[in-house]
Amino acid sequence: MNETSNNLDVRNWWQNSIIDMEPGKISLRGRPIDKLIGKVTFPQMIWLMVSGELPSEAEAKLFECALVSGVDHGPQAPSIAAARMAATCGLGLNNVMATGVNMLGDIHGGAGEQCAELYYDIANRMKTITIEDAVIQGLKEWKNKHGKIISGFGHRFHKPVDPRAPLLIAKVREAAENKIVSGVYADIGERVQQEISKQLSDKSIAMNIDGATAVIFCELGFPPPLSRGLFCLSRSVGILAHGWEQMEMGGRNKGPMPPNLLPTYKPK
Repeated sequence: MNETSNNLDVRNWWQNSIIDMEPGKISLRGRPIDKLIGKVTFPQMIWLMVSGELPSEAEAKLFECALVSGVDHGPQAPSIAAARMAATCGLGLNNVMATGVNMLGDIHGGAGEQCAELYYDIANRMKTITIEDAVIQGLKEWKNKHGKIISGFGHRFHKPVDPRAPLLIAKVREAAENKIVSGVYADIGERVQQEISKQLSDKSIAMNIDGATAVIFCELGFPPPLSRGLFCLSRSVGILAHGWEQMEMGGRNKGPMPPNLLPTYKPK
């Protein structure tokens, strides 16, 4: 049956390559839903949805390591604290989760994307110069543009080592030995850490979770903005858990500090 021009205009309003859906049919990235349910893992499904292709089992396992590592960092993390406060305000669980996820911005949640941009920049420079020179040039340009703080390195709690980072880099090295990934971005990340420590004469400036997951996402070929999106997806698990726990615990209108403590009043 021929469709009228108006009908085609409506149907073409939202064009996508992700889902083909009509009554009795659901196909995701060209794969019928019955070929996916029970046959692929959740990390594989995430990969399929954002990239259009299914990863190998080995790629999916490395990807899953990055997702697992970032799920939670406790109520001192603004995203978790916000979710727990929202739960005491009588919001539904979906609103609680949205409150937490919406706290993930450039400073809290965006470091992975920024670090991936740095890694990709250094990798591009390595086409014509050594990794040592590429790192020095890349860091210099980063500081000129963003300031002295290098996203993905250093941690206010975990000194001298973020316990998650070495584990993730070891997984990348293992994958590189098995020809799953190149290992180039692990080299870049470790070299950046060495150069930062050298410049600051501070051995406690180690790669953190954002720097390590950025290594994995770059090794797997994800664009920098997806590093942030995937971290948000990962952290939403912790936000869900904390929000649900707080709802079960109860409490009403809990703010960022106990009611017997008042913020300092400082006149301008």
